[in-house]
Amino acid sequence: MTATGPILVCALAVAGLLVAERRGSQQGLWLTKPVASAAFIWLGLESGALETTYGLWILAGLALCMAGDVLLIPRDRPAVFRAGVLAFLLGHVAYSAAFLTRPLGVAGLAVGGTLLVVVVWSVLRWLGRTLPADMVLSVRTYMVVIGVMSTLACGVTAAGGPWQVAVGALAFTASDISVARDRFVQHEFLNRAWGLPLYFGAQLLIAGTPALVR
Repeated sequence: MTATGPILVCALAVAGLLVAERRGSQQGLWLTKPVASAAFIWLGLESGALETTYGLWILAGLALCMAGDVLLIPRDRPAVFRAGVLAFLLGHVAYSAAFLTRPLGVAGLAVGGTLLVVVVWSVLRWLGRTLPADMVLSVRTYMVVIGVMSTLACGVTAAGGPWQVAVGALAFTASDISVARDRFVQHEFLNRAWGLPLYFGAQLLIAGTPALVR
């Protein structure tokens, strides 16, 4: 597997994305974010995602997440934002389907599930009344789905699967906290400064797992 190319492209695109975010350049966002997302799909293909059922589900999840990335670029289009949330939700469903093709460790499911219940409950409580009424159901559903996905990922790793599965899923979950804070609590560059590198790093970890899961 030649992973250097897509990882380097993603890193450079994320660096450009952060510059665009800092400058408030919408054009910069459109130029860099799709490239960063395409890079993790490239890595998935390089990792042999087309060769196994697990890989095909991972590739589907990556593609749906890229669609979500693009849909989240506009800030003043609530309907488009909801479509982006739906794309990510379906991406997590695809990742969950991939993880269900692998052996699952009961201890990993128990520990991961307990951790994710606490995280999901805490985030929803933290958001509280800052969520717009028309987004409450969507955000709650999304948080439950990503919690299930991350729990399954912990189960895969606990059963002897690669550590990248659990770490990638948990990092993805953590990065979503920055999105929630930016959209519903406090819109500021700090959220994207840590959230975007963590998100794209998580996607690269997940994208590389088809080469490790045979």
